[in-house]
Amino acid sequence: MDVSLTRNFCIIAHVDHGKTTLSDRLLEHTRTVEQRVLTEQHLDTMDLERERGITIKSHPVTMAYTAKDGITYKLNLMDTPGHVDFSYEVSRSLAACEGALLLIDAAQGVEAQTVANAHLAFSQDLKVIPVINKIDLPSANLDMCTKQLEDILMIPAEEAILASGKSGIGIEDILEAVVANIPPPRWADYPRTRALVFDSIYDPYRGVIAHGRVFSGQLKAGDHMLFMGTGVKTEIKEVGVFTPKMLKQPTLSAGDVGYVVSTIKNTADINTGDTLTLTKIPAAEPLPGYKEVRPMVFCGLYPLESSDYEKLKAALGRLRLNDAAFVYQSESSLALGFGFRCGFLGLLHMEIIQERIRREHDVEIISTYPSVIYHVFTHAGKDMVQVDNPVMLPEPGSILEIREPTIQASIHIPNTSMGDIMSLIMEKRGSIDNTDTLDATRVMLTCTLPLNEILVDFNDRLKSITRGYGSMDYELGEYKPGDLVKMDIMINGEPVDAFSSIVHRDKAAGKGKALCEKLAAIIPPQMFKVAIQAAVGGNIIARDNVRVMRKDVTAKCYGGDISRKRKLLDKQKEGKKKMKQIGRVSIPPDAFIQVLKN
Repeated sequence: MDVSLTRNFCIIAHVDHGKTTLSDRLLEHTRTVEQRVLTEQHLDTMDLERERGITIKSHPVTMAYTAKDGITYKLNLMDTPGHVDFSYEVSRSLAACEGALLLIDAAQGVEAQTVANAHLAFSQDLKVIPVINKIDLPSANLDMCTKQLEDILMIPAEEAILASGKSGIGIEDILEAVVANIPPPRWADYPRTRALVFDSIYDPYRGVIAHGRVFSGQLKAGDHMLFMGTGVKTEIKEVGVFTPKMLKQPTLSAGDVGYVVSTIKNTADINTGDTLTLTKIPAAEPLPGYKEVRPMVFCGLYPLESSDYEKLKAALGRLRLNDAAFVYQSESSLALGFGFRCGFLGLLHMEIIQERIRREHDVEIISTYPSVIYHVFTHAGKDMVQVDNPVMLPEPGSILEIREPTIQASIHIPNTSMGDIMSLIMEKRGSIDNTDTLDATRVMLTCTLPLNEILVDFNDRLKSITRGYGSMDYELGEYKPGDLVKMDIMINGEPVDAFSSIVHRDKAAGKGKALCEKLAAIIPPQMFKVAIQAAVGGNIIARDNVRVMRKDVTAKCYGGDISRKRKLLDKQKEGKKKMKQIGRVSIPPDAFIQVLKN
């Protein structure tokens, strides 16, 4: 097919605005998937995606569409995630496209991720087609949506297409708009073969399979290709497209989106964003690729059984291949043994990775408390030290200043929740920089917040306060000085590094007390009195005791002189005193899991 008849586009939107359901209708209308095998959210193939009702990975699919003018076009569609933690998936999909459908929920209007994703598309010079989805809802407010489209996104209201992914309204209009407005593939006239790797998966039988967009030239089985970033050379065994299952093809030509099976078996040999070219006549310069992503949240992952260390290492390698935003390196802990320090884009990203390790690779793991990267300046030298693990923090006396990362957050909320949300922001040590009224019922707050404060429960509380109507998008801001301290948890006088955390001095006592109480309730009773203490530097700021298990040594004394019982009790007391001096408290693995879960 002529390259001018190919259109590459993706669907971008806020969470739950109907991207995957609209994809189902497009697959149905173009007869790419037969009605008898089409399921709801057909492109969401992972169990986790179906259980949670969210898209985690971008899903490419090739469709054939005959327009009203009788010409048949090849449409390459990418369904993308909506959650802020997976925005890197969106940016990778946009790099492989020339246009995007921007979905807006007719009842919710423009929300935080709608704005963020629209700006991502504009920054890559893509043609954006606005679609107001779910117009058949009783609560749909088209006037509000068109006004927000013009006021917030600066897109003319007359360009918007009215549609419903559920009932199939406007699907023909969307396809005609894609054909008419999205330009044909760019850079197709480059004289040599170039393809962009936007994803890859590991197949136990066929090795590493690269997903790519061919910009110029063609790829076919038998060709020898070169990864320009890593310098790895390999032979192509098979090429094909997604329909949405893998379908073998003789060649992949300019403008095509598909997969490449080669002789590569090692997951480290392929990098997402790399450029593929032919070994015989290689391209002079690679494609732009992607901006390197920086993880924002770190935690330690350790196998529950130490014998599963190698299994966990292999699992992380395969997840890294499929998820370029995930990074890891090996580390060890006195309490937990050998494991890995892992970096994520956010808390949901971390949760999904951990669940995939358990399900897809059958490895039970323990994770430590999440942390962020701090910039530490010491008295000894002028060089700044990056610390993502509380254990690596220098001694308090040597620290000149600790700077913590902040975020610039856009929070969209109903105006009835304004007071409670402002209180939440203040509680999290944040500041409100700007307040914009979007319409009669919604307000957008622009805030600066410490990243560490939003890690665990901020999003849950935002949803709870706003009854599910609040939404947030954020990007990393600058590093700012903070009164931060390392809080250690000591059990029987010994620090347990898995529970160490860096906290603000004003919040250390409250967090320490809560953690001590939780540990005291979870750790099973011991034979002697065991203290659980939270300490900052040399100062104990909170304390609790593990329950004591007491054996009744006087059970065999039936009556008689009290001195007999006293003698046995004194002997027990001396034994416990000696045991306390030499005894060790063994913390069961499930105690770590229960404490670190919250």
